[in-house]
Amino acid sequence: MLRSDLCASPVFLQHQTAQHETLKTFFIAKMPQQLGFAAVAVEIVQSRRKTHGLAGRRLQIQIAPIDSPFQDIAAFIYKTSGFDKAAFQRVKAFLKFTDPSPDEAIGILPPEKRQATVWNVAVNGVMAGCRPEYMPILIAAVQAIAEPRFRLADAGSTPGWEPLVILNGPIVKDLDFNYGTGAMRIGRQANSSIGRFLRLYMRNVAGLRIPPGATDKGTIGFTFNVALAENEDAVAEIGWEPFSVDQGFQRGENVATVQSVVAISPPIYPGGDKAKDLVQTVAEVWGQGTCAPRAWGGLIFGSWFPLLVMSPAVAKAIARDGWTKDEIRNYLYRNVKTPAGLLEKYARQAGTTTFNLCQQVKDGIIPDEYCQSTDPERLVRVFLRADWIGIVLAGDPDRNQARGYVNNHVQGPPVSRKIDLPAGWEHLLNKSRRP
Repeated sequence: MLRSDLCASPVFLQHQTAQHETLKTFFIAKMPQQLGFAAVAVEIVQSRRKTHGLAGRRLQIQIAPIDSPFQDIAAFIYKTSGFDKAAFQRVKAFLKFTDPSPDEAIGILPPEKRQATVWNVAVNGVMAGCRPEYMPILIAAVQAIAEPRFRLADAGSTPGWEPLVILNGPIVKDLDFNYGTGAMRIGRQANSSIGRFLRLYMRNVAGLRIPPGATDKGTIGFTFNVALAENEDAVAEIGWEPFSVDQGFQRGENVATVQSVVAISPPIYPGGDKAKDLVQTVAEVWGQGTCAPRAWGGLIFGSWFPLLVMSPAVAKAIARDGWTKDEIRNYLYRNVKTPAGLLEKYARQAGTTTFNLCQQVKDGIIPDEYCQSTDPERLVRVFLRADWIGIVLAGDPDRNQARGYVNNHVQGPPVSRKIDLPAGWEHLLNKSRRP
């Protein structure tokens, strides 16, 4: 058996028929000290054979000769595993859009502790239907989820949350991201394929797989989020700062932020002439309706980062009344409240049977105001901190709509990374646009 720990940068590729008649699992992995690949996954394939009752069938695993020339081995792997040589050429095209070498390590990804590399980012980018010029964003997104405080392994927890990529900077227009009508709809290649990439990467490299895998325990779950690009023209027009500046970057920098999403509000239609009236509708529909039932998670861990996405029309109406993003946050923080007894009830029903707000206060996790009394009807704040509420402008600029997203408390907090462009970016980009 060729051991998987010999592989410096494994990429997990899986093909399976609907009837589970065949199952091929490969590590396409760059071997140390040489430019070679080998298809190795004996232990994984054997366990899958048992799961699907294939133990009596002959199992064939073909291993490429690791002393063959690089391109011969790559062609061999793609031929024997159902991928053609054109796919390998696509990977090479992706690598032109980044300066680091293909085997440069990005991090170790839980739960299966595989190494994220520039090479396997490119491979999964091809599989997801990305264009080569998206490569700098793909690397930044993987850098974000590789950050230990993102807690990637918890993406396999029972709530079944999904990551959301938020993009800022000139790259949004350079790569034709949709930030207008239908902003979160599948359709535009840039938004859609980058969202799909992250889901594939979490499965193929990090190892988060539903049955017959055992690492993704999402009870129901939902599909991937397309990338959310901010309308920075609208942000500038009303005199606000973009989301990336709220995350500590400079206006005009290309930034990718990844955070978890465990729940999404219904569409919200703020109306009225006063900012307070507009934001009050957001408070009722998103704050009370979507955030309040999940607030107990943030209160358990003392960490929670809800995200509000507003159309430019809503933001302009609020700004005309003199409000800033901070005033929106502060209003939501001060005015969205829910009965303490309900929070404790929802936590217990989710399995945290000993959750008690006063105990959380005693342990120093949440502020004293959450235990002013033991009356279950007392009203307590839903949002832990005003500055933890994210605000992004996107969507149809002529509609009065907003939508709120809820992150899964300490799991998947917003992690931002600057998008590093390769040398000669403009030349590469112009070349890629030629028919």
